[in-house]
Amino acid sequence: MKKLRIYFLSDKKGVSHAISAVIITATIIILVLVASMYAYQVLEQQRAMAEFECAKESILAFNDALENVARTGREAARSIRFTTEYGYVDLIPDAQTLTVTAKVGDSNITLYDGSSGFLKYYTKNKYVNFGEGYKSYILGDQRVVVNTTESFGRAFIQQQSGLVSITLNYRVRAMKTSVINVKEDGQWIRANIVDIWIIKVRIEQGSSYVHDFDLKAKCINVETSSTPYVVGSTINDCTVGVVLRGEGIESSLVSISLDSPEKILFNVIITEVLVAV
Repeated sequence: MKKLRIYFLSDKKGVSHAISAVIITATIIILVLVASMYAYQVLEQQRAMAEFECAKESILAFNDALENVARTGREAARSIRFTTEYGYVDLIPDAQTLTVTAKVGDSNITLYDGSSGFLKYYTKNKYVNFGEGYKSYILGDQRVVVNTTESFGRAFIQQQSGLVSITLNYRVRAMKTSVINVKEDGQWIRANIVDIWIIKVRIEQGSSYVHDFDLKAKCINVETSSTPYVVGSTINDCTVGVVLRGEGIESSLVSISLDSPEKILFNVIITEVLVAV
């Protein structure tokens, strides 16, 4: 009787070739998967970074729109398009308080004390990473009061707690605008007019937005109040101070030169702008 011979088992070269083929195929598949995952992560990060740059441009454009409607006056409105997939935009109502004071000689006068909202874009630091504690301004600076015609807006990038954010809020402008002669009790006196401009951002309800949306700014009110202060002609300047309380406490002072006044008239102009989607 002939003995049955199994060629595959007895041929060691055949076994070697089959195992090699399996190993090579598996290795190629793993390499392809790893390369694909890496390529996807790189592509995703590039898209997120591109979105972050677009978010910066949208926030700057929105600031221009908001300041434009604030200057134009009541019922003026504009909108800016936002697109977010890797981050989101928060509208935060009454999240900061603003106190404005004036120091004339030895006297301190409170000119305004109120709250305001602001907006913030967030993304994860796995997409955009500047390092923990990073902070830089893309609009304005650390001052919360200015005495020039530069922008009211302050926009800054900050990284903390695993997130990178862009915040847009508003500071105060304080300037001497004119010197006039006014008649009081039959006598002419010299009065300096100091204007304090404040943009109050009104947000009805806190909310977060993603994907495509239009963010609108509409001027809903402009209010002016005047605080007269009688001084002697020896006063040559006054100091306007602002304290902003929100995620921290910030404060700034500006000195305003006066023209030998016998009276200072502080005009506080509050423009309220509704921000909504």
